[in-house]
Amino acid sequence: MDSIHDLDLSLVATRPGVYLMFGEDGRVLYVGKARNLRARLRNYVRGEDTRAHVQFLLRRVVRVETIVTDTEKEALILENTLIKKHKPRYNINLRDDKTYVSLRIDITEPFPGIQIVRRVKRDGALYFGPYSSAGALKETLKELYRIFPLRHHRWQQCRRRDRPCLFYQIGQCSAPCHGKISQEDYRKLVDTVIAFLSGRHDDVINMLRDKMAQAAQEMNYEEAARLRDQIRAMEQTIEQQKVVSADGTDSDVVGLHREGGEVEVCLLFVRAGRLVGRRSYLLSWTLDEDELLAGFLQQYYGRDTLIPPKVLLPLLPSSAETLQLWLSERRGSKVHLQVPKRGARSELLELANKNATESYRERGDRRDARTAVLEDIQKSLGLSRLPQRMECYDISNVQGQYSVGSMVVTTDGEPDKAAYRHYRIKTVEGADDFASLHEVLTRRLSRGIEEQDLPDMVLIDGGKGQLAMVDDVLTTLNLHSRIDLVSIAKSRVKRNVRGHAVERSEERFFRPGRKNPVVLRQGSPALFMLERLRDEAHRFAITHHRKLRNKATLESELDKIPGVGPGRRKALLKHCGSVTKVKKASLQELQQVPGVPDSVAQAVYDYFHSAQ
Repeated sequence: MDSIHDLDLSLVATRPGVYLMFGEDGRVLYVGKARNLRARLRNYVRGEDTRAHVQFLLRRVVRVETIVTDTEKEALILENTLIKKHKPRYNINLRDDKTYVSLRIDITEPFPGIQIVRRVKRDGALYFGPYSSAGALKETLKELYRIFPLRHHRWQQCRRRDRPCLFYQIGQCSAPCHGKISQEDYRKLVDTVIAFLSGRHDDVINMLRDKMAQAAQEMNYEEAARLRDQIRAMEQTIEQQKVVSADGTDSDVVGLHREGGEVEVCLLFVRAGRLVGRRSYLLSWTLDEDELLAGFLQQYYGRDTLIPPKVLLPLLPSSAETLQLWLSERRGSKVHLQVPKRGARSELLELANKNATESYRERGDRRDARTAVLEDIQKSLGLSRLPQRMECYDISNVQGQYSVGSMVVTTDGEPDKAAYRHYRIKTVEGADDFASLHEVLTRRLSRGIEEQDLPDMVLIDGGKGQLAMVDDVLTTLNLHSRIDLVSIAKSRVKRNVRGHAVERSEERFFRPGRKNPVVLRQGSPALFMLERLRDEAHRFAITHHRKLRNKATLESELDKIPGVGPGRRKALLKHCGSVTKVKKASLQELQQVPGVPDSVAQAVYDYFHSAQ
């Protein structure tokens, strides 16, 4: 189609669909949906939408394309897909894109266990959550296992053991894998856990109290004491959760705070009437609240996360009916979008709005503090610009094998893990870190020039030698005026005659064209931020290098066996757990691996045992 102002509306369908607005460089600037495509685009063509930010967008649009769908719900789903694909500048973007952890119990198993998962699937299992902190959830699980001794490990892993694990010895596992508990009694234990996680705390505690009284009456005092300790542990766990809703329902509550061109969205998780967590997002306010809120709901619930039966909102989007249908389909049961006006739910919404306001204030304080640190770095190192995007590189290899480069990124002083990258070294043979770094920087910056995505500052781990090499890359690509270059040299250690460290010098920073190094004040926030960036690059490179090395070791060991390809190798490792256990497995155990014929099992057994 033509530009937005020259668009021939008679050629646009009056059906539901999606429209894409393109800029001069061919990139998608905005993706929107409409119940009636012609009516929606007419507002843009005739200039009926006079909001400044909309006019700012339209001045950059040179082409519009439309895609017709059968229903408005299909348009919503397609819009979601296209936003994920193109990441348009003027659509909202949940930058952290974090998937929350949940608890999963597969009730179809004979002896179900509790799993921590990041993806919620419609697989017949029960899911509880979401929980914003995996660390806090693990602490909660420790308490659950102390109260309810369910199995800790995968069933196949438990069955391979010769005796119950240590958790059975300390009373945190009932050892169903070795027949220490019947399936019926274990199922009662699982039902109690489900009731507890579902919020029916009073029912569980009353049931345990009845059992405790019965055990005491039968003079089984050890069992009565154990149940008493369970009740106390449960009551302490419940006290830590704040009751915010008397009706005991599950819901997500969305609060908004608007200031300037930004909106802070706060999401409260209420489960069984108790506030179990919150999450905040800072969004650019480029369009109206209706579209912003609808876009937020689509992006957040478009991931594999738990969807509660009720979502409380400060306003109802115009596409609320379509959103409800889409959410209900994803959940598998009815979902209601509500705007409470009075009562407890209205108070919950007010609480979410207050949290959004407080989160915006805290974020602003942190942002001001980070900006002050970046200004300190700029001043101390003599940079030409504020280093809002800093990139640090590192190389990792062992005697030149499995050589990899890493790039870690901070944006506005915070780690931007979505921008981290690994590089497999392609043109360098042997352990040549200088040449490897030259290859990585050349590849990264050449692509950055094409995509107009360059850092403000590059930090290199090393001294003047590394600095000169990278400076040569910037000269070749003509980027000296665009990127500031800094290298960080490790502190020097002086030792006494016995080899003990007696003095450690400060970290030194080198800049092109400057003879003497810059030394930042010990313990300063600027030094800490740069050291953390350097250490993160080293960690990222080492982790990936070990992964490649371990994978290559595993593959080379099993790939030598005739008949073992990628699929059978994966099946062997999944069934046995590791190459070491494959080596120790008996012929009968190898023949039980799914997808592995008896002849291949015999070849695997013969290979390892003949080698021994």
